[in-house]
Amino acid sequence: MTPWQPEKKDVLSALADDILHNYGKGRTVVAIDGVDVSGTGDFGDDLAASMRLKGHAVFCASIEGFHRPRVERYARGRDSPEGFYRDSYDYLTFQRTLIQPFRMGGSTGFVAAAFDVARDAGVEPVWLTGPADALLIVDGSFLNRPELRGLWNYSIWLEVSEDEAALRRAERDSASPNPRPQRHLRYSGAQALYAAESKPRTTATAIVDNTDADHPRRRFADSC
Repeated sequence: MTPWQPEKKDVLSALADDILHNYGKGRTVVAIDGVDVSGTGDFGDDLAASMRLKGHAVFCASIEGFHRPRVERYARGRDSPEGFYRDSYDYLTFQRTLIQPFRMGGSTGFVAAAFDVARDAGVEPVWLTGPADALLIVDGSFLNRPELRGLWNYSIWLEVSEDEAALRRAERDSASPNPRPQRHLRYSGAQALYAAESKPRTTATAIVDNTDADHPRRRFADSC
């Protein structure tokens, strides 16, 4: 018998209902956290679309828009897992230009990105504003690290099986114009360090198995 597979739209709609039921008024910030190949960006966009169908104002951003300069990111070595975990992102700028002004509401402007990692340069800020009742979805890695946990009203941990993560990393690396054999160790090692130090799976509000991105599954405490 073929195992039952939930429809993606139903999983997203249930998550949207859960968030909006508890945080439908005022400014709300949601994190979509997960390993580097878990699909946080696509999942965040899809969740935002589900919420918009319910008539809610939603903005999307990614921690990928707040990288630190290359010389700082690779100070510990180009393939260093610790460097990826500790030095990749500019959390001060992230909070100062996005999270804090978004939470202030009103006519206060906020930016969804501050750095272009491909150009290794800052970007001209695009200032956004929104209604009093609005939600911001932020996707990326390491979002449940201790210094960021207090930023989120709600956080989702996307998990994928080890085999699927390895397959996705291999596909990503083979598509790179400059593949490096040790590159995958930078990412997998950093995720192992993050899991040991921050335990994101236990601190997230919700857990979603995204091994099959077309059929994500919500996980609950009694089935983890």
